[in-house]
Amino acid sequence: MYYVIISEDVADSLPLRKDARPAHLKRLEQLKDEGRLMLAGPMPAIDAEDPGSAGFVGSVVIAEFGSLAEAEQWAGADPYVDAGVYSSVLVKPFRKVLP
Repeated sequence: MYYVIISEDVADSLPLRKDARPAHLKRLEQLKDEGRLMLAGPMPAIDAEDPGSAGFVGSVVIAEFGSLAEAEQWAGADPYVDAGVYSSVLVKPFRKVLP
């Protein structure tokens, strides 16, 4: 089943994100290589593709896991969690309907 992981950043998270980004992307690439990643990306702090120094307010990942517990465990082990980027992480089941 798919699960949506919605993470919210702490204030002024951009420097923390930059430091932890390579490890964060490596985990997402692994999900992609396994064919389990539907989508992933950050939420810009302003209405712009590249928010520059405004940074980001969070991230969204939709990926396939064996259970909610497995998705929660994966989300909790994110390098952004360890680096203090996220203030909260929400994991919920997700059912794709369209397209």
